[in-house]
Amino acid sequence: MNKIILKGYLKQSTSRLNPSMTVVTSFFILILMGTVLLKLPIATTQTISWIDTLFTATSAVTVTGLIVVDTGTAFTLFGQTVIMFLMQLGGLGLMTSAVFIFFIFKRKIGMQQRNLIKTSLNQDSSGGIIRLVRYLLFFSFSIELVGFILLAIKWIPEFGLKKGSFYSLFHTVAAFNNAGFSLWSDNLSNYVGDPVVNLTITSMFILGGIGFTVLLDVWNKKKFKSLTLHSKVMIVGTLVINIIAILSIFILEYSNPQTLGNLSFGDKVWSAYFQGLTPRTAGFNSIDITALTVPAMLLTVLLMFIGAGSASTGSGIKLSTFIILLLTTITILKGGEEVSLFGRRIKSNAVLRAFTLTMVSFLLVFIAILILTITENGPFIAITFEVVSAFGTVGLSAGLTSELSTIGKFVIMIVMFIGRLGPVTIASTLIARKENSLLRYPQEDVFIG
Repeated sequence: MNKIILKGYLKQSTSRLNPSMTVVTSFFILILMGTVLLKLPIATTQTISWIDTLFTATSAVTVTGLIVVDTGTAFTLFGQTVIMFLMQLGGLGLMTSAVFIFFIFKRKIGMQQRNLIKTSLNQDSSGGIIRLVRYLLFFSFSIELVGFILLAIKWIPEFGLKKGSFYSLFHTVAAFNNAGFSLWSDNLSNYVGDPVVNLTITSMFILGGIGFTVLLDVWNKKKFKSLTLHSKVMIVGTLVINIIAILSIFILEYSNPQTLGNLSFGDKVWSAYFQGLTPRTAGFNSIDITALTVPAMLLTVLLMFIGAGSASTGSGIKLSTFIILLLTTITILKGGEEVSLFGRRIKSNAVLRAFTLTMVSFLLVFIAILILTITENGPFIAITFEVVSAFGTVGLSAGLTSELSTIGKFVIMIVMFIGRLGPVTIASTLIARKENSLLRYPQEDVFIG
């Protein structure tokens, strides 16, 4: 009887929450559970404060990778395993993981669950959402399996079966879920010129960051011509922005003795390739980020703010959002009224959503930077870098995160949390939706510019 009452109460309580609030709450609960597990004596090799444990759990669930204690030395095998599972759950999303459990136990998925999944994956419609999740899980586990095998071939001979296998699995999960956690204190700097590590890690975080809807579209249609407009935008946009980023890092850091300057030409190419790709939410690094020149840091800040693709394991304002804003700007400058690409007209609603998301994101980043300039004693560029890295759930650090005050840590945690779930998702949980009204006011111009 008590179980029936409790089940009914929980069902009634969750039904009161809108899908956005439920997703936010589920992530918050997962962070708290992770914090408790990481605080257990079996999880750490040294005493870690509650605030640092909470920060680590938040960074793992939001698949960021910013750290206040060294993952490889401060946590035991148990603690590192907890972090790995938090990254996996946070990257795929709790709703997706819940569907996986439903599949295993052959439980029926109702409309309420479908709406939650739709919200967590940032989809406009719940139609075909279960099919999308099936493919999402298939792609995720398949890509991670291939990545694990490739890294294991490299690291098992180097570290032995047990350590090599775990390191391969940990970095595979971190890479595909676009989290920058590494079990080495210098991240992947020891493999700056290693083709296997470079190609495997980058391939996984590119596939994880391009978006599951794009992967499904490519899987089903095969030909570029038949793809949806969103898939075309993401594929071409990813290719173009990655090439620009790689060439820019190569040129800007070529003579910097603290980054690329002292490397061989081949290692310079590999390093520029890796560091040009990783800012778009991956968070791994093969060179010292704190030693980057100011122009390279500013470029990295822009890439982190743009982020990955919609319905992916990455964050940021999303590449498709950036491209829509760019195309809108070009269209207006040319005197046009409709934004088009690949022979398709982009809906005005998409332009408004892109503007809203970018504006809310900018305000969030600005407020966080403003607070940290008051509470922290660090260079402005480092503060900006850290905040944008947290917002884009990237994990790259200019060296400030480990020195943050308690207030600073809470600010970064909030930014990571909002960045992962999306500023608009968070805002929709706080602001009541206004029903469409038939009342329309007279129209009048406001001078712009």
